[in-house]
Amino acid sequence: MYYSQTLYAVVSVVIRFMRVDTLSLLLSMANIGAYSDVLVVDMVGGLVVGAVAERLGGTGYVCSTYLGSAPSSIDIIRMYNLSSDMVSRIVQAPISALCSMQSSGNTPSVVNSSAEGEMIEPAVDEDAQSSLAQQVDTAVPDEKAQLSTDQPSDMEVSEPSLDEHLVQDENSSLGGKDSDGTLNASKPPKPGKAPSPEKMKYWKEHGFSSLIVAAPGHEVERLVADMLPLLSYSAPFAIYHQHLEPLAKCMHSLQLSKMAIGLQLSEPWLREYQVLPSRTHPHMQMNAFGGYILNGIRIHNPDRVVANK
Repeated sequence: MYYSQTLYAVVSVVIRFMRVDTLSLLLSMANIGAYSDVLVVDMVGGLVVGAVAERLGGTGYVCSTYLGSAPSSIDIIRMYNLSSDMVSRIVQAPISALCSMQSSGNTPSVVNSSAEGEMIEPAVDEDAQSSLAQQVDTAVPDEKAQLSTDQPSDMEVSEPSLDEHLVQDENSSLGGKDSDGTLNASKPPKPGKAPSPEKMKYWKEHGFSSLIVAAPGHEVERLVADMLPLLSYSAPFAIYHQHLEPLAKCMHSLQLSKMAIGLQLSEPWLREYQVLPSRTHPHMQMNAFGGYILNGIRIHNPDRVVANK
């Protein structure tokens, strides 16, 4: 992972003085791994989003959410030198869209509507039924003849197979081919595109597998209360802040609401050593402060669900 002392010295204010050990603890406490769908509130220039995307390794998705209508800056991702597969897994969506997706009700399915339509039948008298039966008897031979004539034309038209769809999608993702069959070099994807409706529907039904919040400039307690319902049950979360008091209030609120268990408030600690012959000792100048982290596991609270209803 690209994280050097030069980067920390240059953009320390932008990343809110988040050290490398703090970032590593966030990834570990949130259980970031392959094929995970991670929800990230990144107000530190994209440092957390880039680290999560690199940890995923081109699998799963990292959804960077933001407050308001304008997305937050994630320009630090360019310093990670991520591959195209990793960059394509980074999407951005506003918090309002995710919360409205969670609170919206289920739309009636096509199966239910068709079943209801079959249950309602209009009343028909006996004379109409007899005349209808005669029409059906006379229409059956004509329909059989029409089917026999239409069958060859139906057999000629074949739907493209699944393999052909996969090949077309692969060629389109690679940038297409020239007339001689060589692949064109496509432009690398830009991070932060909008998620597809299918992916939004999947997150609505199953929830995200992890949550990382790094928004020191916002009210953590209210932000976490809006984000936790978007997670699946037993999903871990980790929250970073420069100061201890906002995380302590958030921890107390989560304990009262019974939305999470295993809550732990910790302070990262790092000591660097100079290793030289007969001169091994801690560095003379170190940053002793690395912020604070609140982590826990989201659980199901039936009392809260009944109260919301």
